[in-house]
Amino acid sequence: MKKRIGILTSGGDCPGLNAAIRGVARAAYEMFDAEIVGIHDGYRGLIEGDYSEMSRSQFSGILTLGGTILGTSRTPFRNMRKIEADNVDKVAAMKKTYKKLNLDCLVTLGGNGTHKTANLLSEEGLNVIGLPKTIDNDLYGTDFTFGFHTAMDIATDVVDRIHTTAASHGRCMVIEIMGNKAGWLTLYSGVAGGADVILIPEIPYSIDKVAEVVTRRAESNKGFTIIAVAEGAMDKEEAKLKKRSARPSAPRSISPPARMSPASCRTWSVSKPAMWSPATFSAAAPPPPMTASSRRSSASTRRSSSATTSTASPSPSRAML
Repeated sequence: MKKRIGILTSGGDCPGLNAAIRGVARAAYEMFDAEIVGIHDGYRGLIEGDYSEMSRSQFSGILTLGGTILGTSRTPFRNMRKIEADNVDKVAAMKKTYKKLNLDCLVTLGGNGTHKTANLLSEEGLNVIGLPKTIDNDLYGTDFTFGFHTAMDIATDVVDRIHTTAASHGRCMVIEIMGNKAGWLTLYSGVAGGADVILIPEIPYSIDKVAEVVTRRAESNKGFTIIAVAEGAMDKEEAKLKKRSARPSAPRSISPPARMSPASCRTWSVSKPAMWSPATFSAAAPPPPMTASSRRSSASTRRSSSATTSTASPSPSRAML
């Protein structure tokens, strides 16, 4: 039976979007001899009625193309039921567009916010299928979200490449990696890239324990350390606070061991941003080299004497540690 299927991509950009769009279209053509309607720029297009009828030829040659041919935008779920300055009832507008297009189903490609809105539309009586897209891999009900593996490969390469610089200059380098509430990306890339310390949101860390690892490596004549930290990592004190109460704390200085050359490091200074939550670190075997955060490079260590790259899925701490 012929079906009309709408497709939209919403939220942040992510590897694999066009490949997923192509997969949906090919399956729909094969199974239902479908008519595909592309919704432009995510839920904005569904709200404003910005769409186009798509032909089979438009899905050719996009398998390895980056980005999304449909465009994307962020329309926060928390605002979906709010009537804002434009005086538009977003939910009513989306339902109106769905019915105007005579859709049998809407396919949404996105992360947590996208799926919350998809669920809202489902509760309003629309047929919706959500595809899990997020590099954080933090959507419940799926082992791996598309986009995660590509992001992991890139992050691993960054961690791996920083080893030689860290070793050559005797630096303690911190690489900040995406992952506000889930540490999958930091954990996988940190292990694969050989980071010495891995901090993730699921496991609050002790800054003293991090300092201990750095000091132990220095005393073992390993003059560098690479710390992979997820953007949402927090120490134990910060983890006890309510989300809005957490505030960045002052940097803590740690004197380097005697065997450390003054030229390499005069003072180890590890800052504790409020939203960093180290999830894990390897205390047993001495980890490989250290990696420098793209944002807090070795230059800052040299100049300022501080070393600074829906529902959450099962915690990495539970699955991997």
